[in-house]
Amino acid sequence: MSEKKSMLDGDKQYHIGLSEGDVADFVILPGDPGRVEFIASHFDDSKEVAFNREYKTFSGTYKGRPVSVMSTGMGCPSTAIGVEELANIGVKTMVRLGTSGAMQEHTRVGDLVIANGAVRQEGTSLEYMPIEYPAVASSDMVFALEQASKEKNSTYHTGIVQTKDSFYGQHDPDSKPVSYDLNQKWEAWVKGGVLCSEMEVSTLFVVGSYRKIRTGALLVIYGDQNRKEALTKDTYLEAVGNATNIILEASLNIPI
Repeated sequence: MSEKKSMLDGDKQYHIGLSEGDVADFVILPGDPGRVEFIASHFDDSKEVAFNREYKTFSGTYKGRPVSVMSTGMGCPSTAIGVEELANIGVKTMVRLGTSGAMQEHTRVGDLVIANGAVRQEGTSLEYMPIEYPAVASSDMVFALEQASKEKNSTYHTGIVQTKDSFYGQHDPDSKPVSYDLNQKWEAWVKGGVLCSEMEVSTLFVVGSYRKIRTGALLVIYGDQNRKEALTKDTYLEAVGNATNIILEASLNIPI
């Protein structure tokens, strides 16, 4: 009788559908699969290598450097799966490229945020490290993103971001039974200087630290709920394109 195989056995990673050699050592991580092809269009060459569930992947090169892009889906649980499986096949650097909501007076729609740390207001990273453990980016990746942003003359802010599990817990907190907690914490993050709110970064940083990989995050400020402002479709694509170019330029200063 043949031995029954686990779903985790086999050449390809179970969720992302990738094997060693399918992707570069440097991978850009948007959330939305719909952004992947647009990001890959900024490579010098690229091809689709896998698309399973929320994980869509293109690989190629930029100025001779191998690079890849893979979507993670929205939120921390699917991000953790993607990061784990990419690490399993030898990826050494992962940089989130995402959108966010402004939390400070000086962070405006269209600006970029380079996250050097994240508030862990989510549950996934608690299954990796106790809450006292910090979610922090790799310092060399932060520096590379800052240098590339300066070279592109982009308006950027470096600092702490908030990672949350509930989109509507932020955008409609008063309708929730735990509104007292949501509003109190939001006020604390704002007073503490947190720059923007998003849904994946803290898990990327914590899992990355545990898996000994380099991590970073570059976020486009898409909206500002206090000012009731948001990017248009055209300005959004322009901002994501600029962020993509910054990450690609930063990749040239990261060793292979």
